Amino acid sequence: MPLSSSVRERFARQYARTRRFGLGVPRSFAVSEGGERVLFVRSRGAEDPVSCLWLAADGRETQLADPVRLGAAGDDVPEAERVRRERARERATGIVDFSADAAVRTAVFTLGGEVWWLRVDGEVAAPRRLVLPGPVEAARLDPTGRRVACAVEGAVHVVELEGDAAARLLAAPEHADVRYGLAEHVAAESMHRPDGLWWAPDGRRLLVARVDESAVRRWWLSDPADPASAPRAVRYPAAGTDNADVRLYALDLDGRRRTEVHWSRGEFEYLASAAWDAHGPLLSVQSRDQRTVLLLAADPTTGETRELWRQRDEKWVSLVAGAPARTRSGRLLHVEDHGRSRRLFVDGEPVTPDGLQVDRILGSPAGEAVYFAGSAEPTEEHVWRWSPGEGLRQLTTAPGTHTAHPAAGGGALVLVSRTEERLVEVTLRRAGRADVPIGVRAAEPLLPPRAVHLRAGAREVRTALLLPSWYRPGEGRRLPVLLSPYSGPAMRLVTRTRHPLLCEARWFAEHGFAVVVADGRGTPGRGPAWEKAVHGDTLGPVIEDQLAALRAAARHCADLDTNRVAIRGWSYGGTLATAAVLRHPDVFHAAIAGAAPSDQRLYDAHWRERFLGHPDDNPTAYDRCSPVNEAAELRRPLLLIHGLADDNVVAAHTLRLSAALLAAGRPHRVLPLPGVTHGTMDEDTTVRLLEAQLAFLEESLGVTAPADGIQPFE
Repeated sequence: MPLSSSVRERFARQYARTRRFGLGVPRSFAVSEGGERVLFVRSRGAEDPVSCLWLAADGRETQLADPVRLGAAGDDVPEAERVRRERARERATGIVDFSADAAVRTAVFTLGGEVWWLRVDGEVAAPRRLVLPGPVEAARLDPTGRRVACAVEGAVHVVELEGDAAARLLAAPEHADVRYGLAEHVAAESMHRPDGLWWAPDGRRLLVARVDESAVRRWWLSDPADPASAPRAVRYPAAGTDNADVRLYALDLDGRRRTEVHWSRGEFEYLASAAWDAHGPLLSVQSRDQRTVLLLAADPTTGETRELWRQRDEKWVSLVAGAPARTRSGRLLHVEDHGRSRRLFVDGEPVTPDGLQVDRILGSPAGEAVYFAGSAEPTEEHVWRWSPGEGLRQLTTAPGTHTAHPAAGGGALVLVSRTEERLVEVTLRRAGRADVPIGVRAAEPLLPPRAVHLRAGAREVRTALLLPSWYRPGEGRRLPVLLSPYSGPAMRLVTRTRHPLLCEARWFAEHGFAVVVADGRGTPGRGPAWEKAVHGDTLGPVIEDQLAALRAAARHCADLDTNRVAIRGWSYGGTLATAAVLRHPDVFHAAIAGAAPSDQRLYDAHWRERFLGHPDDNPTAYDRCSPVNEAAELRRPLLLIHGLADDNVVAAHTLRLSAALLAAGRPHRVLPLPGVTHGTMDEDTTVRLLEAQLAFLEESLGVTAPADGIQPFE
């Protein structure tokens, strides 16, 4: 029988209160050489949104800093910090990040715009607050643990941890549109570069990004539910418009020498990555068309750069987190598409085999070894280690997704594993010693996924089919079908894990739906050709793969009612849902689109131009991939949902689509969410949003809700 309303309500509340099971999960690790000390952030429980700083040492876990006791547990943070958290999709409050020295003896963190620090290698004392001239937006401790660099209202200051010396100003913004020490929008959103401050290993110099947004278009975001509040100005580099001017400087700590790092910024306007290792500054820069990336070594004294490697691709060069990097001896590590695989290169030679897709470099902590995450099967991801003497070795084997955080000096790493049996497990692994678990306080889902894994069609599209637990084949009950994809380039859903969105899919399944989740072309983890098959058309190939997944699910289970099929999605998945119902009303009988980019010219330049090129050069590609242009084709029920405070996919996307539908005389529904950004965190909003979607689907497909079920959507 269908789940009772009490069980459904309990899961929906659990899903909301745990913020999609993200609370209580340890993260942001710093590991000392040998693993004697591990720093991390974690909330105190599965429904506690306030993250604290913790130390794992000697088999015990100690809470080092509690935001509640420090008087700053909420979201009262500087605007730049709020934006940074939004770019990172941060769901917690309190201490969400920290910085440690190379030996993991000292840590600093920001809280409510203030910087706190403490020693962690002896008797632990209470955190101490540093005095800065304004609200702090980012703080980075130098590798020696003596001083901290802070971004403060667009300027960069350095303050010593010991003594009474005042903070020293190293860089001040020349005008209101300049800021130092922070990443610009597209770097944080699309390039895996959230930072703008990098220390030299000896702590004597600093590499700082300067961002000038004066040429970037200004947008105004307001809350229509609060007409008394002033609109908020944001600089948003939409496709085809000007980007921020980003420069890089090496600064002396006495403020006397400021050296600009030189590269051809006219040709390479994106600073994709930056670091400062024992061999000096290392950066990568990317052309506006994203087809060329240069890996550069910089001289911090003269600012001159030397080309180490050049990557070129006729579609786009993929930026990989953690790359480029160098080993202790200076060997260059980078990741490049080669044949049908994304491979790890060491000094220009591939060291991983064809068929293994390198997803990100995790670190090169000791000698010449390098750790990375990669996948040979897209439903899994494993941790690997390569070294010149040993070659390639896989460190994890259990089906699921795994990542690692190596110690800076080697000898230990923290493994984070997600499987179908457990939401997440965290383990400290040290050479020659027993593994030590690190406490996970997250809730296990009340409705873990019960998925049948399929390979759909000739392309073997990885597909998960979730059926109601009470369903029995052959009893004559026909199940309406709900496709619930993301299927975009930011993530894959069809994994051997308890992925929160698969748990959400099961909630819909328990209401009587057969839920189909498919990772079509464009999703990561299946190699360059698979990811780049959407170049120039981000919808057509993906919809084909969703249709293949639907057919495969119907062949697997004869009770699927293909005369009652709906599709729902969020962000890119919402765009996909809209396009599917517009183009294939014979297949899809209803759709829900949440926070969907409906006009591709309104989305950010780096992300959108990667797939569609510049809109002046490829206007037909933008027209083809913008559902707003097909509004007159709507023949089926469509529900549009959008957070009015979204500064990533702004609400104008949905408002323009709604206006086009209205002009074409096409009935539809719009559910605006006041005060909500790109994702919901409020408990009641999250729960009622699930219920509203369910009721819309039941009404649109003619599904009879259980007697104790949710009332139809009105």
